[in-house]
Amino acid sequence: MGEILDRDELLRRVAADRTAGRTIAFTNGCFDLLHVGHLRYLEGAAAEADRLIVAINDDESVRRLKGEGRPILRADDRAELVAALRWVDYVVVFSEPTVAPLLEAIRPDVHCKGTDYTVDTVPERDVVRSYGGRIAIVGDPKDHSTRDLLARIGRRR
Repeated sequence: MGEILDRDELLRRVAADRTAGRTIAFTNGCFDLLHVGHLRYLEGAAAEADRLIVAINDDESVRRLKGEGRPILRADDRAELVAALRWVDYVVVFSEPTVAPLLEAIRPDVHCKGTDYTVDTVPERDVVRSYGGRIAIVGDPKDHSTRDLLARIGRRR
């Protein structure tokens, strides 16, 4: 089971992992109402390195990104669910508009994004390239979404 860490403890763990020769993969998202697309995405990300860090948007940033009524689950609940997945080593909740500050602090070997991106459309690509990291596109085709799941639930009421 993964661990939910604050930023300082995460940086300590990453430093220890690097000292031990482990590689680091990083990914991020809202992870509001887990679905099979999330699982496949995290499994693909975990295959890219020895350790997987998942950064989860805090509640306010999810509201800004997804609109009123979101998130469905609070950040601490989303973090706990994601940390329970076998592929995840560390979870951190972030409040910044982008994960760029976390990427600059952690400098993961690989930054993983879903198949709705290409290597050239990843918003953080310049940050990752600036320190010599690489970008991996992982997961199955983006035909699963929390928005679609919520719409299906709404139709059944």
